[in-house]
Amino acid sequence: MNIIDIIEKKKKGGVLSESEIKYFIEGVTKGTIEDYQISALLMAVYFSGMNIDETTLLTKYMAESGEMLDLSDISNSIIDKHSTGGVGDKITLIFLPLMAASGLYTAKLSGRGLGHTGGTIDKLESIPNFKTNLSIEEFKNKVKTHGTAIAAQTLDLAPADGKLYALRDVTSTVDIVPLIASSVVSKKIASGANHIILDVKYGKGAFIKTPQEAQKLSEIMVEIGKRLNRNICAVISSMDRPLGRAVGNSVEVQEVIEFLKGNKEDDLKEITYALCKKAFEKSGRTEGDEYLDELISSGKALEKFKDIIEAQNGDSSVIDDYTKFPKASITYEVKSPKNGFVTDIDALKIAKACKNLGAGREKKSDKIDYSAGIYLTRRYSQAVSKGETIAIIYTNKENSVKDAENLILSAYEISDKKPSTINIVYKIID
Repeated sequence: MNIIDIIEKKKKGGVLSESEIKYFIEGVTKGTIEDYQISALLMAVYFSGMNIDETTLLTKYMAESGEMLDLSDISNSIIDKHSTGGVGDKITLIFLPLMAASGLYTAKLSGRGLGHTGGTIDKLESIPNFKTNLSIEEFKNKVKTHGTAIAAQTLDLAPADGKLYALRDVTSTVDIVPLIASSVVSKKIASGANHIILDVKYGKGAFIKTPQEAQKLSEIMVEIGKRLNRNICAVISSMDRPLGRAVGNSVEVQEVIEFLKGNKEDDLKEITYALCKKAFEKSGRTEGDEYLDELISSGKALEKFKDIIEAQNGDSSVIDDYTKFPKASITYEVKSPKNGFVTDIDALKIAKACKNLGAGREKKSDKIDYSAGIYLTRRYSQAVSKGETIAIIYTNKENSVKDAENLILSAYEISDKKPSTINIVYKIID
């Protein structure tokens, strides 16, 4: 058996056997297959696809390529939540303290920015000294002691996925269902949670563009999870417009803090609460919106966020003093060109503007600017007057401001008629 034959087989639309998939993942993990050969097979998969049996096997061997966490000594009900990526998607940072404040255990491995979407780990690292590179033992201890932990994917956990994830980003093979499904579910399987809650995005700011495609991906991921003996579900939600007002890194963490202080944007609340309620359901509980509201109004959720920060060596004083976050040298206000109502904000254009300001990566080795970002002062369906500020740019790159302004202005659609309210959550797949 050799990798060239496997590439040739998949290139011609063949179905890979279990032994071929195992051989490939072992070669990725051990470094016996070259990056260019891995990339060639990824591209072959991109064009030829994989069936559910192939995708399940790929997921299984990716999960087993490193250490498999066993969290059963902590609880028989461990929750993991994962998003397929979006613009302004800071839901994980709200979900975790709510779960921990409710007494449920969550174990979360997360990624850095991929393509145009922001990474949860990047956002957390905008908090001074926040430690995301945890050993597996540190990760388990923090879950056990604090009810939750969030860490960057370690070299010991699903290492094959870590290698494939990086290569997909630079070979334009991100947006293909079998590779997305196997990447997401393999990390969830390896991280030891027995209840997996997926937040699957579709729309202009997501890798998946339509709700129908998102449903297909969700059904495949849920099927893979069930075949690999996990209690799994998917909440499908729209990413046509940015989530919340903040897009970036430190600016998104500040919006999380505001949410936990009770200043809840409607779209963030709708998705977060839907995910929380599924987590309760999977854990045999029945709490709803009122209970979640109480966790916030009582200060319990914010206190738990502070606990998470301190447990991972971060400076929790940022909760009350936003000047502790990295600060951009340039602040620029984008003005509305007309009167009317905001009828659309193109999430992808906002993401591109934010990336150009320094908040994202062109390639995996790029450093990001934690202070760079965009704050949307006017959102969907809100009235706006000509000359009024609709967005604020934060950056240290003076030469990027004008292009970012043009992208933001083209992202905003302003019309005379106020648009109708739109639900963000599309469907739930169990």
